[in-house]
Amino acid sequence: MTLTIQTAPGSSGYLDMFPERRMSYFGNSYILGLTVTAGIGGLLFGYDTGVISGALLYIKDDFQVVKQSSFLQETIVSMAIVGAMIGAAAGGWINDYYGRKKATMFADVVFAAGAIVMAAAPDPYVLISGRLLVGLGVGVASVTAPVYIAEASPSEVRGGLVSTNVLMITGGQFLSYLVNSAFTQVPGTWRWMLGVSGFPAVIQFGLMLFMPESPRWLFMKNRKAEAIQVLTKMYDISRLEDEIDHLSAAEEEEKQRNRTVGYLDVFRSKELRLAFIAGAGLQAFQQFTGINTVMYYSPTIVQMAGFHSNQLALFLSLIVAAMNAAGTVVGIYFIDHCGRKKLALSSLFGVIISLVILSVSFFKQPDAPNDGGLYGWLAVLGLALYIAFFAPGMGPVPWTVNSEIYPQQYRGICGGMSATVNWISNLIVAQTFLSIAEAAGTGTTFLILAGIAVLAVFFVIVFVPETQGLTFSEVEQIWKERAYGNVSGWGSSSDSNNVEEEVLLEQGSSS
Repeated sequence: MTLTIQTAPGSSGYLDMFPERRMSYFGNSYILGLTVTAGIGGLLFGYDTGVISGALLYIKDDFQVVKQSSFLQETIVSMAIVGAMIGAAAGGWINDYYGRKKATMFADVVFAAGAIVMAAAPDPYVLISGRLLVGLGVGVASVTAPVYIAEASPSEVRGGLVSTNVLMITGGQFLSYLVNSAFTQVPGTWRWMLGVSGFPAVIQFGLMLFMPESPRWLFMKNRKAEAIQVLTKMYDISRLEDEIDHLSAAEEEEKQRNRTVGYLDVFRSKELRLAFIAGAGLQAFQQFTGINTVMYYSPTIVQMAGFHSNQLALFLSLIVAAMNAAGTVVGIYFIDHCGRKKLALSSLFGVIISLVILSVSFFKQPDAPNDGGLYGWLAVLGLALYIAFFAPGMGPVPWTVNSEIYPQQYRGICGGMSATVNWISNLIVAQTFLSIAEAAGTGTTFLILAGIAVLAVFFVIVFVPETQGLTFSEVEQIWKERAYGNVSGWGSSSDSNNVEEEVLLEQGSSS
């Protein structure tokens, strides 16, 4: 049996009929301003993950107990990730109950408090508590920013706008390297490195006072007048009515479900379960294909390749961070032009090739001279290629897909759960990479990551649908079709685009 879907106003099929109503990335300064403001949360996310590597060198100089304890060093680094796991898990509920705007402001307050505690820490244990607070703020922000941006974005540019948040993450990582360099000669070095992160949080809090709540969240909470007021700033009159009708239809469908939202629903409902497997799987594979291994340990990897100069290692790491940010800019363009699925697959193919190059360079490294040599430079080339392929695809795609594949009622909860999967995977990779590299060899470790990337290719092909240009209602319909078998041949990305809608015009029906 073929399922025929009435295309809602404001859907991708509707925009195909009225292309003049399509919006470009820079087409609305209000939406772009909202995106950049929300993306400051991504900046905090990226800055915190990057700054600690440089700060830890000076923390060890100030606290001898840290210098003498590898456990304390690991705890200082990983406590922020632990906090982020907790923040992401709670962030879904905070988003759904209090709204995206208040969740963002809450994250800012917690992050700023953590930055102050770290900067003023009299001992490593207070510093660790500050790292936990900062992690809580980062965790909530990592859930909130993509959902907030996605719900305020037109479907035709949603991917690029959500990817802007990923650009802010990679930009924050690059900024952290620059800040680390700037404060190396300043008294209280690490305190400045860690404390300065509170300023963007304060700035975002101030800007969010003037930002609206998500119109979709307002509709869900039956605050329609406020939602319409927000929408009037986003769309011209020719499209405004269509968007309101579309939101009203989605709200009516949510009312018909008429049940409270719970975490267990994600596993009880087949369509929700399929969506969560796709979203959480992408988040896990983003980490297990090694991105934060490269970002956390790029100076170490460069030195493993035979370049023993600290200055050269840090300089090459700065180039890696800059390429990561530049690659995300490329991804912002391609994610709405090539689609999420194709971008993820092409990214993974390049990642596999890069990881194999890295593996070969380290297998051959013992035969190379100590100052790097041919295979040392081959390792650096592998790192550069890895970032060049990863940043435009597997960097933004998991966050973008997770911001758009869940029903309105469950978007916060499911987004929080999948972000928690990301942080848990992040922690596992960060805590095991050096140990595995020491036990099995660096070449073998990169070969393992390449094998995981191969598994990721099959996962994307089988479990991840194409959502490019689709409205939230159309994306929901994909999971209904997959769950209940109403449409055959759903596995291909072209079918996902074709089956999601069969436009029925009244004129066509009457004829």
